[in-house]
Amino acid sequence: MNGPGIPFRFRDRIEAGRRLAARLTHLCDEKPVVLALPRGGVEVAVEVAGALHAPLDIVLVRKIGAPFQPELAVGAVADCGHIETAINPNVADFVTDAWIGREKGRQLREIERRRAVYIGDRPRVPVAGRTAILVDDGIATGATMLAALRSVRHANPKRLVLAVPVAPLDILSELRAEADEVIRRKR
Repeated sequence: MNGPGIPFRFRDRIEAGRRLAARLTHLCDEKPVVLALPRGGVEVAVEVAGALHAPLDIVLVRKIGAPFQPELAVGAVADCGHIETAINPNVADFVTDAWIGREKGRQLREIERRRAVYIGDRPRVPVAGRTAILVDDGIATGATMLAALRSVRHANPKRLVLAVPVAPLDILSELRAEADEVIRRKR
């Protein structure tokens, strides 16, 4: 979280979570559920869930990386009880639909493997009719968060809040259409 180009600096994800939680206290009375994107988002979300006395669960998301640069997101796939895919049109033009389909299948298998390891048979925390706060440790391209937001929306929350300590403002502007509220740590 303290790498070059990161506009806000935190000692660690715990500090980032505490600062983010301070911006979310207005949601305490809504009895929210906090949903984290593993791995880094879990450390941040633990602090948020603790401060809000809210249950914590995870949303499993996998990036669909470009074949020529795996860290570049062609898109992402998420599963919060509903599988949702988000494709980055600026990058997807460089790969075929067949390639995206194969890679999506591979990432869904990895999501299922991780679900077995991280969650096992534990049921999901109910989201329907509740305020759901979706937390990650930061956003780069927005592809994974977009897929996660859309997947959580299918769980029928009363309200969907995106909360991250760091993210580019232009990406947050694009994600506002998917969330009822967007919170990030201010300068």
